[in-house]
Amino acid sequence: MPKPDIGVQGQFIGPNGDAGIVQAADLGVGWIKQQIDWNSIEYARGLYRWAEIDHLVAQAQKRGLKIMFSVARAPGFSRPAPVEEDGPPSDFTIFRDFMHALSSRYKGRVAAYELWNEPNLKREWRGFDLSAEKFVELIQRGAQGVREGDPNAIIISGAPAVTGIDDGVNAIDDRVYLRGMIAAGVGELVDAIGAHPYGAGNPPDERAADPTHKASSYNNHPSFFFLDTIEDYHQILTEAGLSQLIWITEFGWPSVQNFSQVDTTGWEYAREVSETDQANYLVQAIQLRRERPWLGPMIIWNLNIAPLLGADRSESAYGLIRPDGSLRPAYQQLRSAGE
Repeated sequence: MPKPDIGVQGQFIGPNGDAGIVQAADLGVGWIKQQIDWNSIEYARGLYRWAEIDHLVAQAQKRGLKIMFSVARAPGFSRPAPVEEDGPPSDFTIFRDFMHALSSRYKGRVAAYELWNEPNLKREWRGFDLSAEKFVELIQRGAQGVREGDPNAIIISGAPAVTGIDDGVNAIDDRVYLRGMIAAGVGELVDAIGAHPYGAGNPPDERAADPTHKASSYNNHPSFFFLDTIEDYHQILTEAGLSQLIWITEFGWPSVQNFSQVDTTGWEYAREVSETDQANYLVQAIQLRRERPWLGPMIIWNLNIAPLLGADRSESAYGLIRPDGSLRPAYQQLRSAGE
């Protein structure tokens, strides 16, 4: 059934990219999201490798899929030495220039751009201290590049990670960070606010304050609950007088059923989520959107990462497709579900 405001993130570049686009279209979703590793595209200042992205865009257009690019990971030439992985450029104008080049090339063909990924985590923001204010400076530069390159493209603020950690060094609590982004003026720069409301092992309609929980761990903090996160973000935006929609640019539930090799130390809840649970939770989360007009599109993470990474990687547990390429119940149930 068609789901025009639902999408999937996947690997739509490379040898399995075309198959992923076909599978996304088969699901009936309206969107695909591709993480753009900036460092793999701009190999020297102003020099780009576009061929794989050109192919992705052409194939997605053939299938009638809207495209969202999420851009992160600055190239080494733009980072302080010694280069630490997964951080922003030293000079944010380089990000503006890349976003201008990207949006100009795909003007009218790529519908939305998400600027950066989970910047409240140290591992995504190396080279700078964690700072919502500094992140909004990066957004300002990136948004300027997109506005000049494709004025009709939708700009989404990079979503904070839901962590339950607020030590200021390894992570800043996502609610604290979002308030900091708002105070720094993000509402004047973007069309939508990105969110990653992962639910650990908790069903999408549970909340941290509920007297009992299905999952035996990661059940004591609002950041571990899908519904708490989207409701808290909505309240924060409403209190600030902002009218932007919340775009759920990543969400999902992991299941390691039949993944005997994977080490779940620290995220044991993935063994409590069956493949059937995973399917049901995704559909239930989509249904929660019906009564919340302040939610924009919802992007499921992830379509086809498991065949790429294998069964021993934690990311694979979120996939709609098993490591051997077979379809999980989540894929099959989503295909027949409406919005």
